[in-house]
Amino acid sequence: MSAPHHELAARLHALCDAQPFTTSWSMKNLRSGDTLHRAGNKPTPSASTRKIAYLMAALRDVHAGRLDLREPVVADERLIQGVVSGVLYFMTPGLTFPLRDALVQMIITSDNVCTSLVGERVTLRGLNDFCQAIGMKGTVIRHIVPPRDMPADSDFDFVAETTPQDQVALLQWILDGTTDAQAAGRMGVTPQLCRMAIDILSWQRHRNLIPGLLPIDAKVANKTGTGRNGMMDAGIVYRDGVPLFILAAYTDKVPWTLPDGLPGHAAAIETIARLARACWEMC
Repeated sequence: MSAPHHELAARLHALCDAQPFTTSWSMKNLRSGDTLHRAGNKPTPSASTRKIAYLMAALRDVHAGRLDLREPVVADERLIQGVVSGVLYFMTPGLTFPLRDALVQMIITSDNVCTSLVGERVTLRGLNDFCQAIGMKGTVIRHIVPPRDMPADSDFDFVAETTPQDQVALLQWILDGTTDAQAAGRMGVTPQLCRMAIDILSWQRHRNLIPGLLPIDAKVANKTGTGRNGMMDAGIVYRDGVPLFILAAYTDKVPWTLPDGLPGHAAAIETIARLARACWEMC
């Protein structure tokens, strides 16, 4: 490991040590191949970062002929009621659109109506089978989306858990799969479908976590997550069109209010943005 990499590790750990909450992360420098992590193999609440695996499991089923991206799906009242993420729960029940668009909204706005439409077709068992088959041993999905009757003060931890290293590995496989048919085949997809996945992830509308302190035109293919107790993000960061690093960062046990009176989630968002900025400057 080079001296600058040691310096990056120290900088990343210092950013986390300064906060009154738990932060875990895993980072891969795509130029050098070096990796760093902080509790990178320890399971943590996934929030919506789990939807990267949902996307790839669905594309696997598309490649196998079990799903069709042109298949019409319906956002009916059953799915819209009680949802608190995304945009479709503001819409009139009965909205019909292609499965392809459900995949897009599941990622770029974290829409949980669309997540239900996708997850119910892939099935909970299919999602977990996908994760285990590709080696995401620290990832367990217990519910497709948070139960709609879950009290507002419930702990989201039981919905799904993952590890930062699992997410970095998955993103690396997707990236490799864009040009390597064998790598894509490991996930049951094709290079074309991996490129589609990268495109969708790069359309992410939430830009205040990993992309938050990067140049406005920096390409980031990422999936954010918001939990009651923390903020999360996992993504690939590009410089001048070339993949630079992969980062998966998770905060947990974030106080609702910090001693200075500001909301804890704001500090969690800033911490992840600063982690990404340090990687940007030192990779």
